[in-house]
Amino acid sequence: MLNPHQLRLLRELSRRGTIAAVAKALAYSPSAVSQQLSLLERATGTALFAREARRIALTPTGARLVAHAEVILAHLEAAEAELSTHRGAEAPLRAGFSPSAARALAAPVFAALRASHPGLALWVREIDPADAGHAVRSGGLDVALVHTYEGFAHPPEPGLATEHLFSEPMLFAAPVDTAGAGTTGDPVRDHSAAPWILPAEDTLCHAVVTRLGASSEVRAESWHRVDDYDTTLRLVAAGAGVAVVPASAATA
Repeated sequence: MLNPHQLRLLRELSRRGTIAAVAKALAYSPSAVSQQLSLLERATGTALFAREARRIALTPTGARLVAHAEVILAHLEAAEAELSTHRGAEAPLRAGFSPSAARALAAPVFAALRASHPGLALWVREIDPADAGHAVRSGGLDVALVHTYEGFAHPPEPGLATEHLFSEPMLFAAPVDTAGAGTTGDPVRDHSAAPWILPAEDTLCHAVVTRLGASSEVRAESWHRVDDYDTTLRLVAAGAGVAVVPASAATA
């Protein structure tokens, strides 16, 4: 009998193309994903995928199985949703937060839900906004609180509802002794020679900062790679470089 968990992994592989991307989106190790997909292939008795350069391509049989998996998983997810309404407070709520949202909101949300729904178990997981939609749709999360940026909005995931909660500005952070440098009125251009403190390259924030520099005709030269905003601001204060951070990180 086919394993629904393995079918979910195969579906994600068809969308993402690499074991590493599937593992990151669903918070598994690459070896665990690879092992489960191998077990699925063994259970079907036929080749489901083949490696091509940097990606893994589905065979025709694998593609047909993914089409069946979409239907099977949709029915299973509908059944789980219906059952959860009867379980009520017994069902855990698996909530994903982007790192910046987790920093500002995870604890208050947890406390508020515990007060209003004492029997509800809230499971918190940090996730990159680019991966949140897939995680909810594949069943890894029930809900996600994430951020996006003007000009960088991701197309909505099929079958998912979204709701805008609030907006906040992004702030340019520079060492105090250089805060008044330059006369162009554009802080990015005024600090064009300063090193940047950037998040990891595969994150949405990195893409935003890189484009911000390009719009000011400045190439963001990165000497530091830091994902945590507290650490970023401490490095800025120490004179290590400049950065762009959300207002909630700068005022917390």
